[in-house]
Amino acid sequence: MTNEWWSLGTQITMGGNDLWRIGVLFGVIILALGAGKFSQRLFMSAAGRWENQRRPVAAVALRAIARAVGFIGAAIGLRIGLNVMVLNSRVANFADTGADILIVFTLFWTLYCLVDVIDFWLTRKASQTPSKLDDMLVPIVRTSLRVTIVILALLQIGTILSDKPITSLLAGLGVGGLAVALAAQDTLKNFFGSIAIFADKPFEMGDRIVVDGHDGPVEQVGFRSTRIRTLEGHLITIPNSEMASKTIQNIGKRPYIRRRANITITYDTPPDKVKRALEIIKEILKDHEGMRPDFPPRVYFDEFNADSLNIVVFYWYHPPQYWDYAAFNERVNMSILRRFNEEGIEFAFPTQTIHLANTPVSHSKL
Repeated sequence: MTNEWWSLGTQITMGGNDLWRIGVLFGVIILALGAGKFSQRLFMSAAGRWENQRRPVAAVALRAIARAVGFIGAAIGLRIGLNVMVLNSRVANFADTGADILIVFTLFWTLYCLVDVIDFWLTRKASQTPSKLDDMLVPIVRTSLRVTIVILALLQIGTILSDKPITSLLAGLGVGGLAVALAAQDTLKNFFGSIAIFADKPFEMGDRIVVDGHDGPVEQVGFRSTRIRTLEGHLITIPNSEMASKTIQNIGKRPYIRRRANITITYDTPPDKVKRALEIIKEILKDHEGMRPDFPPRVYFDEFNADSLNIVVFYWYHPPQYWDYAAFNERVNMSILRRFNEEGIEFAFPTQTIHLANTPVSHSKL
């Protein structure tokens, strides 16, 4: 009975191929896909174990391979299965071309995934250095590697489809390079803008900057744009071509925070009380927290305002830790308020005095 079924299977043909050949093709492809799926699970499981063993680079490498192993299985299965088939020259060339393209895609996809390993290693090394420049370079390197892999893959696929060497393809690209350059003017501008940013280094990753009224830390600097996370939480993306020509206020690089405060007291304050007010503020700020000897506080009676006598106060806070600075300002304000109240020095507030002239009204006789 088995021999009869085998004889029947060898007699049934589809497209010039025996049924068993077609069955072998699909069977090999299914087995290859199953093996790829099984291998993917093995790699992911091994990645978890290596991560627990404090081997993060190896874990990232295994996860990258796991992403590509499914395509590897499909490519191998298709190549083996096609060797079993009997195909005419035209179909065979088409099938071989498709299989070659799949193999090239699989190879370059594997390399594309393995860029994660380089990216992880560089990111970890960059985090161990005090400079932020390498933190900015890591995404540039990652993008450059992936763009290079994609270009090489496209060239290799073009070589397979056209049966021409890569040099001929590159010559053809040179002919069309002008059109591509014209179409990619903005991209080229942004690329050279990113080079200008890296050369001039007006800011580093994590620095708080102000650009066009957008205030926040720099999250990423790429080939095309710079991303800023504003203090309100919004993500702002600015093209590098514009970024390189804008005025950038780098708050993260300031060596101190300066405060200028106006303390206003009433006009009826006698001169000795004004002098006492100046002495009180100077006493409060003497050798204050965050003071450096070359940046002493400055206190002056500087203006006769429309409704008050003005005392201007300058002081500098080192280092420029904003929340520490805000807490110090609060303590200074509370001390001034308490001491002025104790001395009977009144703060001024906007007032307006209206004088009414008491002129007699004459009544003419009718």
